Amino acid sequence: MPAKKIIIVGGGNAGLSVAAQLLQKDKNLQISIIDPSEKHYYQPAWTLVGAGIFDINKTVRNEKDYIPKGTTWIKDAVETFFPEENKLTCKSGTTYQYDVLVVCPGIQLDWQKIKGFKETLGKNNVSSNYSFDIAPYTWELIKNFKGGTAVFTNPVGPVKCGGAPHKIMYLACDYWRKQGILDKCNVHYLSGAGVIFDIKEYAATLTDVIKNRNIKPHFGVHVQEIDGANKTVYYEEKDANGVAERKEMKFDMCHAVPPQSAPEFIKNSPLADPNNPFGYVEVNKNTMQHSRFSNVFSLGDCTNAPAKKTGAAIRKQAPVVVKNILSLLNNQQVVAEYDGYSACPIPTQYGKLMLAEFDYSNTPKMTFPFDQIKPRWTMWVLKTKILPWLYWNKILKGTA
Repeated sequence: MPAKKIIIVGGGNAGLSVAAQLLQKDKNLQISIIDPSEKHYYQPAWTLVGAGIFDINKTVRNEKDYIPKGTTWIKDAVETFFPEENKLTCKSGTTYQYDVLVVCPGIQLDWQKIKGFKETLGKNNVSSNYSFDIAPYTWELIKNFKGGTAVFTNPVGPVKCGGAPHKIMYLACDYWRKQGILDKCNVHYLSGAGVIFDIKEYAATLTDVIKNRNIKPHFGVHVQEIDGANKTVYYEEKDANGVAERKEMKFDMCHAVPPQSAPEFIKNSPLADPNNPFGYVEVNKNTMQHSRFSNVFSLGDCTNAPAKKTGAAIRKQAPVVVKNILSLLNNQQVVAEYDGYSACPIPTQYGKLMLAEFDYSNTPKMTFPFDQIKPRWTMWVLKTKILPWLYWNKILKGTA
């Protein structure tokens, strides 16, 4: 029998982990990875780069060094999916057939959805840790801040690493506290979310941090425009009657986060969930199998599964996808299930971190034999030293 053809769209954390784990289970599978990127980034460290404690150059490596041996790297980008015909077409015009398709190209950053953001990014005291090129500028701003108004934003809708928009705010405030200028800092958090964190046990810790750092949170707001030249952010906030009002806030520094959504080639495809405003891939949230095309699986940030979009979620989704692909290829029932596990390591100050772990039910799921609601130095070491090493040496190789 000819080897089964598996195409993986995306050579990030999800794609490489699935490819490596599949080959460990069956060396005869014919696996192709489609990804146009020359470089591979360890994005969870970009908050640490913005906080001045991690070298940006240590977060990037060559993609070719991490493509699993025994797979074919197709350096191209997907243009169109034809799931009814088990094929897809790339930008180069080449068409590829598959027996099983795994869709995991990540998420796209919609900078343009905030007017003026892209144009002012990296200058006029406007930064974002969501960009490899710009994250170091965040540290320049924090380090050189002498007081005034600092605005941190979080968009409406899900983003990758949901904690990142406020992690950098806690670290900035801690730095300014150490410099003795926190009382001169007017810190505002403009968030599209309704609360600081979805899981009440962890939210309680962060609420204390906000209070102790004198941060002013504004929830349920929609940031619409950043005028860098005039140091003004414009946002929409509902009044007591639920009527949206346009407001403005002057700033001396601004760390902003772009709205995010599925890549366009997914949004405009039959794989997208027609009821999802962000165009994410429609999956069964437990099996990660497509709701309508049984030989299509998806994981990572591009799915409509209501899990947080984190590397920790991918680490638990990948083995489920691998088991279910192998079951499908052996004409067995797809039974492996993902419970929505995710983790957000949230530094509350330099040297202390709260590791928030939870599942679909928003129930804390703690790995360690101590109370993780309390920020700890050991968890800081995990985030800053252990996890980056594990990522490059174990996770991408499918052995963690």
